[in-house]
Amino acid sequence: MSKPMMTAVKSVVGQALTLHEIEKPSPGPGQVLIRVRAAGVNRPDLVQRAGKYPPPPGAPDTLGLEVAGDIEAVGPGVTRWKSGEKVCALVPGGGYAQYALAHEGSAMPIPNPLSYEEAAGLPETVLTVWNNVFEMGKLKPGETLLIHGGASGIGTTAIQIAKAWGATVYATAGTDEKCRLCEKLGATRAINYKTEDFEAVLRDAGGVDVILDMVGRPYFDKNLTILKDLGRLCYIAFLHGSKIEGDLLRLMMKRISIMGSTLRIRTDDYKAMLAQGVVENVWPMIKDGRFRPLVSGTFTLAEADAAHAKMESSDHAGKIILQVG
Repeated sequence: MSKPMMTAVKSVVGQALTLHEIEKPSPGPGQVLIRVRAAGVNRPDLVQRAGKYPPPPGAPDTLGLEVAGDIEAVGPGVTRWKSGEKVCALVPGGGYAQYALAHEGSAMPIPNPLSYEEAAGLPETVLTVWNNVFEMGKLKPGETLLIHGGASGIGTTAIQIAKAWGATVYATAGTDEKCRLCEKLGATRAINYKTEDFEAVLRDAGGVDVILDMVGRPYFDKNLTILKDLGRLCYIAFLHGSKIEGDLLRLMMKRISIMGSTLRIRTDDYKAMLAQGVVENVWPMIKDGRFRPLVSGTFTLAEADAAHAKMESSDHAGKIILQVG
């Protein structure tokens, strides 16, 4: 008897993304099988495609870290989900496909009034923001947050959530248009890093308590200048270099904490803890209109190569989504 098959995106280093047929997965203990309706595109997908970000042991080698769809089947021991429920989920890989497996704790109900496409852009992005800004960075209401890359999927998410949390938000972006978007989403001030010096602007504004940085090396010293006493610097990427030099005395005098994280390699239990925190704290923001994911563009699964080109160009604001159907 032939095994059930499904369509997925094939990724080969140095080649265009194409569709191919692979075996449809089956849920194991603690897993749910999701009929994917939409999948989020993230920069780590591009890094994996280039052969520089291998999936963790046991994860699918196909691309895709977040999906939205319908639960088709549940594995042994699963108690929190049943077939037919609409969910979005963080997955360790395999999201660019008709079906994907997720740990039951990494799946979350799709909050009203979001579509599949909007919900597909939530898991990787919101859990990253929640982990870094709130769990690790410990942003409190009344504090000030600076987000580098404010018009990115991470940035547009962090601006809205932090604003709804009661923080004052600043952001950097590369065009005046993107800066105005950040301000529309809730940033008190967005700074065009190509025409203004964010260090000078925020030093004059009194500094910030927490910084979410995905740029890396060029901003490190500037970040130290504008962080207040007991400031927290959170790294989620290093698009312009990971090797830095700095003055440890400045860290000590200001008692600054520097931290970094990557989500994909964390345990299922840790991801489930983050998902629970997001459902309890962020989903109400969606339901009452204080936060809504921003979708920059949608592509079909067959157009995954064009979706990656869009992300590579940085000519977008918010999330890029694949419609799977």
